[in-house]
Amino acid sequence: MPVSSRPSPRRVSVAPMMDWTDRHCRSFHRMLSHHTFLYTEMVTTGALLFGDVERHLAFTPDEAPVALQLGGSEPDDLARAAKLGERWGYDEINLNCGCPSERVQRGAFGACLMNEPRLVADCVKAMRDAVSVPVTVKHRIGVDAVEDYAFVRDFVGTVAQAGCEVFVVHARNAILKGLSPKENREIPPLKYDYAYRLKRDFPSLEIVINGGITTLDEVEQHLAHVDGVMLGREAYHNPYLLAGVDARFYGASEPAPTREDAEAALIAYCAAELKRGTYLGAIVRHALGLYRGVPGARGWRRILSDSKQLARGDLAIFDEARAHLSGRDEISEKKALQD
Repeated sequence: MPVSSRPSPRRVSVAPMMDWTDRHCRSFHRMLSHHTFLYTEMVTTGALLFGDVERHLAFTPDEAPVALQLGGSEPDDLARAAKLGERWGYDEINLNCGCPSERVQRGAFGACLMNEPRLVADCVKAMRDAVSVPVTVKHRIGVDAVEDYAFVRDFVGTVAQAGCEVFVVHARNAILKGLSPKENREIPPLKYDYAYRLKRDFPSLEIVINGGITTLDEVEQHLAHVDGVMLGREAYHNPYLLAGVDARFYGASEPAPTREDAEAALIAYCAAELKRGTYLGAIVRHALGLYRGVPGARGWRRILSDSKQLARGDLAIFDEARAHLSGRDEISEKKALQD
């Protein structure tokens, strides 16, 4: 039974991932799922207020629904950046309170903000006063050696008082010293029950769970306890997983796209982007996992990773890559949709 009688638009989402979830990645993911909620890479307030706004915020309407994730800790700067995001058409503004990288820590934002819930509340209020779209927070369940559930409970409670109604819970601690960002995604143990408890303690809030989720069966299991599930690296490395989302979790009646459908849409997208001067490799790198699990997928990836061929911008590269695939049959398609 779903937690809420009114399903969240974030019932299934793809996490903001640095260097990965750019506009080309999001456009490709949208070819596989019309409903999965998408997020940008984290964009710092400084990059927006003092940098190239168009480069950071431009996206196509076909990507929607899509949220802008911001990194920052100054309420006024975040409010200005959020206003830019709303102006450019984003459906949500998300504040990063979960990234543990040293570079982010030097900027005094990311996971270290969990130690300052009052400041986060001020940031949320400033953004909510500036925009009409939802302002949400993505966070961890603890910082360093703090293991007590009360820590994340009090963090959520304090920030909720500022009007935040949606919390994306990466159900691991963030270790600020001694672990790399990659290790922070793997070593701290997952504690899904902390996210479940947050939903029980704050039933009026929307709680989305994140961390280590790799199959749609797992998504369904979590949805018995929370409002939404955010997929991370599995959605990137195995993007065809998203093709099964719309029918299973949003009640869509149209048939799921096949891998060949997605490839054809990708080629059309590449053709349009090449006319704009986009480097072909900047697009296809996000599709290397499209045929994951299909015989010949390694050859597909190898051809589409050939920098010399990509530099020529010749879409015939897809024909050469496809020639390595064999045994693409209905069994492979059905298995991928079930996983």
